[in-house]
Amino acid sequence: MKVLITDKINEAAGKILEGVAQVDFIPTLPEDELAEKIKDYDALMIRSQTKVTKKILEAGKNLKIVGRAGVGVDNVDIDAATQAGVIVVNSPDGNTNAAAEHTLALMLAMSRNIPAAAKSTKDGKWERSKFTGVEVFGKTLGIIGFGKIGQHVAHVAIALGMNVVVSDPYTTKEAVEKIGAKYVTSLDEFWGQCDYITIHTPKTKETTSLINKNTLNRMKKGVRIINCARGGIIDEAALKEALESGQVQAAAIDVFETEPDITASPLYSCSGNVTMTPHLGASTAEAQFNVAIDVAEQIKEVLSGGSAKAAINIPALKSSVIEPVKDYMSLAENIGALVKQISKGNLKNINITVNGNLSELNVAPLEVAVQKGIFSSFVESVNFVNAPLIAKNRGINVVTSKSQKDCTFLGSISVTLTTDIEENTVTGALIAKNMPRIVRINDYNMSIEAEEHMLIVPHENKPSMVAKVAVVIGEHNININRMQVAQKSNKSDNVSIMIITTDKDVDDLTMETINKIDGIKNAQYIKLNP
Repeated sequence: MKVLITDKINEAAGKILEGVAQVDFIPTLPEDELAEKIKDYDALMIRSQTKVTKKILEAGKNLKIVGRAGVGVDNVDIDAATQAGVIVVNSPDGNTNAAAEHTLALMLAMSRNIPAAAKSTKDGKWERSKFTGVEVFGKTLGIIGFGKIGQHVAHVAIALGMNVVVSDPYTTKEAVEKIGAKYVTSLDEFWGQCDYITIHTPKTKETTSLINKNTLNRMKKGVRIINCARGGIIDEAALKEALESGQVQAAAIDVFETEPDITASPLYSCSGNVTMTPHLGASTAEAQFNVAIDVAEQIKEVLSGGSAKAAINIPALKSSVIEPVKDYMSLAENIGALVKQISKGNLKNINITVNGNLSELNVAPLEVAVQKGIFSSFVESVNFVNAPLIAKNRGINVVTSKSQKDCTFLGSISVTLTTDIEENTVTGALIAKNMPRIVRINDYNMSIEAEEHMLIVPHENKPSMVAKVAVVIGEHNININRMQVAQKSNKSDNVSIMIITTDKDVDDLTMETINKIDGIKNAQYIKLNP
């Protein structure tokens, strides 16, 4: 394994990864050079300077994970990464304190005119009256985005005696009121309440230019604005106009659309009261250490066969979500692989039903595992990242439901696969702790472990059938590990199936010979990845 680390990341990250991979540190590279270099690497670790483009991701044939040492991942092409099956992780908590403290520092600095006053004093002047400021005590701070950073800002602002109002469609009124803030259901009623506004959301289609000419004009005259989130959430040309007209009294901006070329920003030539810093929100020694450690540990976990706790493009496979259903993950993947391999025709629909204790859990990881198992049998380079995308791109409908029926097992998963020719169902269950089994194939009940090499042999229910199949397998120098005969639950016909596991591949000649036995009905070799 090889890991490439760029963008001046704390060397502690390399020490964590040394046990599982060769680690190379390099300076930030332009796209073409990085695309050429990335070919040999299994993981890439970056900060904000490196742009991980589609070209780079396509060149990284061995790439399994990209780790962003920080919160924002707008410098990574997430769609291209998902298409390539590359996990993208970040460190959502590592710089919480740093970003919140920088927000509060900017708010206080612009309130007391500290940047301008400091420059004036250094120039040998003593202009006390010129730099009279305002107090934040008793003022209303509006927070857009109530994640960990927004919450931290809210706690400190309340301690400073500020009134806090929050706008965030992804939180609840109860969560906001619990810390003593006010929850505002819509931005329409938010804008006019605030003396200060601070932003703590990612840059998305919904938040790009969230603060624009229209919304600025709906704010209280003399409002003060802070942005330590992402450039592009504020329309900088509109903010410049509002600052120069006095609609906005002051602004403190840490992030810009044109980073690092600040001279290209409209705010660079603004004559209004604007404090600007060069993306310092996460720039503390503690934050840089924390995010480097966090992301390095996630990369180490993924390269060791585990799961990432902060995956951006596969939230269903975060470790906190996987943990409750981890005992079923391999079973779900094998059920998917088995039902696909026994099915003929073009895949149309995948229906997943969970029962027993699974009906009370978040089973999104199992849905992904089933899809990975299904597509692995006929699509190259399928993994937990791109399996759902493959289903979407191919127009395959995936439906997951939870059943409340009595379950004789701890929990069970049934996968029904519908093609343009037929429909098949395979059910797996945890029959006891750490004992996953295939318990049903269509109408046949059984209890057998999923193994790498399996034969499904439908046959007429008459003497010597098992012996005849066993003889053929033995004559071809293949050892039988396990064997079970299953009958239909309703015994509606005279056909049973043998489920045989072997110690190696069963070749085409062996299968052809088995299928020539009188009474055998379309025996199939199944290869799984238990």
